[in-house]
Amino acid sequence: MSITAERKQALIKEYATKADDTGSPEVQVAILSERISNLTGHFKAHVKDNHSRRGLLKLVSQRRQLLDYVKARDEARYRTLIERLGIRR
Repeated sequence: MSITAERKQALIKEYATKADDTGSPEVQVAILSERISNLTGHFKAHVKDNHSRRGLLKLVSQRRQLLDYVKARDEARYRTLIERLGIRR
């Protein structure tokens, strides 16, 4: 259900805004999106796993807060981020 260290490094490299960037909202949203997609696949096999479902809802809420932050700061940056990630909004 969690992502591997190699996949996390690849996401950081892909979405980083500058060198050695690990904490920008783009990187955080990309990592959260990967975790959300992994959990979504988990629920196809484990429908009654309500403990993990609560964690999924927390991740979705955290991603939404970060996306709202980016949207408030820079609308164009927000648009490009959701297009790159394929998030509907």
